[in-house]
Amino acid sequence: MPIPGMRGMEHIGFTVPDINEACDFFERILGAETLYTAAKNFRADGTWMKDHLNVDPSCVITEFRYMRCGNGTNLEVFQYEAPDQVKTPPKNSDIGGHHLAFYVDDMDVAIKFLKDNGVQVLGEPTSYTDGPNLGLTWCYFMAPWGQQLEIVSAPNGTVFDREAKASGQTRLFHPKFVAETTL
Repeated sequence: MPIPGMRGMEHIGFTVPDINEACDFFERILGAETLYTAAKNFRADGTWMKDHLNVDPSCVITEFRYMRCGNGTNLEVFQYEAPDQVKTPPKNSDIGGHHLAFYVDDMDVAIKFLKDNGVQVLGEPTSYTDGPNLGLTWCYFMAPWGQQLEIVSAPNGTVFDREAKASGQTRLFHPKFVAETTL
């Protein structure tokens, strides 16, 4: 059984080397809105940081901000100072590797925007040719500090979306099908 009362993802937290650069990037490129600054120069006594956050006890949260991007999950953006801090972002293939994916209505327009704004786009868009994601196209791009990001688009939904809708499921991927489905 899952955690009682589980509703879904509320936010994704990640650490960046320069919070001003990161928040500016998310605002300019992704249209995110900074909702508030949650803390500045947060330090804790004793082993609180280790006990609660699993970081070095002498670690300092220089600042962290809460952001919202469209109708998706909130972003909790941290900047830390820590004696044992690893300064290289993990690759997808590394343990703990990850990426953040953002839905766009038009892949070509989104990629042109990224390139016009000097954002590194990795490769060309990839479209699924069969399977449950048939209809979905994706493309990776990089934040200035090396974090892997992705845009995805499925203007007509995917095979999974259509099958889920036909079976009466309410947890669907594509915004078009979510809007048409009573939750």
